[in-house]
Amino acid sequence: MTQKLHKKALVLSYITVAYNIIEGIVSIIAGSIAGSAALVGFGLDSFVESLSGSIMIWRFRQHSKISREEEERLEKKAVKLVAYTFFILAAYVFYESATKLFNSEIPQPSIIGIIIAVISIIAMPVLFFMKYRTGRSLNSKSLVADSKQTLACLFLSVALLFGLSLNYLYGFWQADPVVGLLISGYLVKEGYSTIREEELCSC
Repeated sequence: MTQKLHKKALVLSYITVAYNIIEGIVSIIAGSIAGSAALVGFGLDSFVESLSGSIMIWRFRQHSKISREEEERLEKKAVKLVAYTFFILAAYVFYESATKLFNSEIPQPSIIGIIIAVISIIAMPVLFFMKYRTGRSLNSKSLVADSKQTLACLFLSVALLFGLSLNYLYGFWQADPVVGLLISGYLVKEGYSTIREEELCSC
């Protein structure tokens, strides 16, 4: 049963990486064309989430090759690496959003961005639930942390859809960088929570 769960975790991680690489490329191209900080930030989140998924692939591919003690050390290291990905993304999105808001860089409406956000809102809850449930079954804090990265992507998608829709329908461009600032704050919170959880576990 445990072996099947490890394989499931590995498959989910491969799906996460593949999906987010595609989503990231499309989002960054569309965001660059439209000048949208929120959309570019969303695309970068997709790449950071693919990095998080890659960490999970690295972590679970080692399962049958190492001892229990080594696996526990690997687990703690994976949790920290996932947490750091939150901070990397938060710093960039905050900088881009604040700069665009301060300089009044008005993004163009992006229907492609809206479509991307809708697709993500449909796909992310399913992926989050499957990874979270598998992580809990395996007692894997790193996979649970990675599932929170996916949940963050869902929240980003909702915020992105809100910001892009306001700009597309009403020309309220400020919603785009403001959403980006809110997203960066949320990511810092999740990164800190992930590190704190690992520290408490170590104690």
